[in-house]
Amino acid sequence: MLGSFSESLRKNEKIQFPVKKCNKSAFVGKLRYWWCWFVAGAMILLIGAPALILLWLINRKTWLYPLASLGAKIWLWACGAKVKVIGLENLDPLKSYIFVSNHRSYLDTAVLFAYTGRKMSILAKKELLKIPIFGQGMSFVNIIAIDRSNPEKALESMQKAKEILEKGYSVGVFAEGTRAMPGELLPFKKGAFHLALQTQTPIVPVAIKNTDWMMGKSAGTAFPGTIEVVFLPPVETKGYITSEISEILQKVRSSIAMELAK
Repeated sequence: MLGSFSESLRKNEKIQFPVKKCNKSAFVGKLRYWWCWFVAGAMILLIGAPALILLWLINRKTWLYPLASLGAKIWLWACGAKVKVIGLENLDPLKSYIFVSNHRSYLDTAVLFAYTGRKMSILAKKELLKIPIFGQGMSFVNIIAIDRSNPEKALESMQKAKEILEKGYSVGVFAEGTRAMPGELLPFKKGAFHLALQTQTPIVPVAIKNTDWMMGKSAGTAFPGTIEVVFLPPVETKGYITSEISEILQKVRSSIAMELAK
């Protein structure tokens, strides 16, 4: 088992961990799932829309950050999620980082955006731009839509991420490129690691636990629980060259995988 685990890490292959089962009613879980999206829609419509209009009129778009962070925390609370943060002491509050995380749930994005203790830019799927009001608000808080199917557009997104890092912001990336199924850790894509090497920015491996059984991919249910977000010691990128990118990727992915296995 250990040999297979190590081999999957070395080859950047999919890893399957044991999946926690929730013993609560699936029917209640479905009701909570739709309640979560009702709350999200109401917050976007009743709070987000007026805030976007006001901040656009007074040309203070970045003032949306504290409201967006608070909104993410309220949404998690409404979904029945408590958040336990571990490892912030590993981070320098004056430094910018690239946070590389696993991704198993819609809950992960809110957690990564709201609980790093700093202004965050998130690399997100371009489909989010289609969400009314939310899509427009993404640019206010430097959430970058990335189109992985279009190499030219993807490069533009990475250039924008560089500019954001230069302004002192941090960047969050779900390196698997999509949500994994419960218990899975998918292969990591290299975009975040190229960005880290080009900007000489340290990478913080992030392990997000329990969101897969709380609100997992394709389940259509949501259950209350405690999300554990673990910020692992940063991986330095200074001194590395592009040909060594696989070494950094393996180091970061191994760190996350070992934490998920606990």
